[in-house]
Amino acid sequence: MNVMTILIQGTLLGGLYALFAIGLSLTFGIMRVVNIAHGDLITLAAFAALVVTDTLAISPFVALGVVVPLFFALGYLLQRGLLNRTLGDSILPPLLVTFGLSVIIQNVLLEVFGANIRRLPVGNLETASLQLPAGIAIGVFPLIVFAAALICLGALQYLLYRTRLGRAFRATSDDPETAELMGIDNRHLYALAMGIALAFTALAGVLFAIRTTFDPASGPIRLIFAFEAVIIGGLGSLWGTLLGGVVLGIAQSIGAAISLEWQILAGHIAFMIILVLKPDGLFPRTQD
Repeated sequence: MNVMTILIQGTLLGGLYALFAIGLSLTFGIMRVVNIAHGDLITLAAFAALVVTDTLAISPFVALGVVVPLFFALGYLLQRGLLNRTLGDSILPPLLVTFGLSVIIQNVLLEVFGANIRRLPVGNLETASLQLPAGIAIGVFPLIVFAAALICLGALQYLLYRTRLGRAFRATSDDPETAELMGIDNRHLYALAMGIALAFTALAGVLFAIRTTFDPASGPIRLIFAFEAVIIGGLGSLWGTLLGGVVLGIAQSIGAAISLEWQILAGHIAFMIILVLKPDGLFPRTQD
């Protein structure tokens, strides 16, 4: 495998990791909630898409039209009915609640679906590729995933910095007490933020389920990848999240080129090196 192929494959893999990380970055940036259940919600979205595709006999891409709105509603209700009650000066209560939620999701999925691995089939798209000079082949589906990451980050950037709702999000993130005095309903706003975060999480879960196999225990490693992408890029930096995912993906591709046993470890090593050299990440958010 030549260097260019490694870089391209790692970059495209980074697009998937960026999608994993968007929802996590959004909830932490606005509410300071460390969602331990984030990876399991990605897996839950994958199983939800599996049920929808099997029940309605539709493509996984069409199933997104059902799963994404469903997860937006789930996020809104989860934040409004449960997580808002845990918010305060300490991050520990939401941390413990989402940890419990993670355990519940894993065990429910195991009870309902069993431990067998699953995958969402999309036919020839799984193996379709574009041939470039020098014998380089790029998978079409990884390109679609990377394009989806760019579109999602661009849309979220526009939402946060060009809309009234985005200004309310940023105001609440910076000073929730003052924002509430100005007439902003923080509880409703937090629920909207979680709904949007889980909509992105649902998209990531479905695309992940198309790209590779999954099972009820797939969540924790996706959570780690998401955390690493967010921290490498810099907390609160949207485009930094994409860069963090790309760095992680390239590191894993380099590791896989050395030995398949090194693939995951290489990503963790890259994460630790960046954490030591740049504790705030490569592009930490600055105050507006």
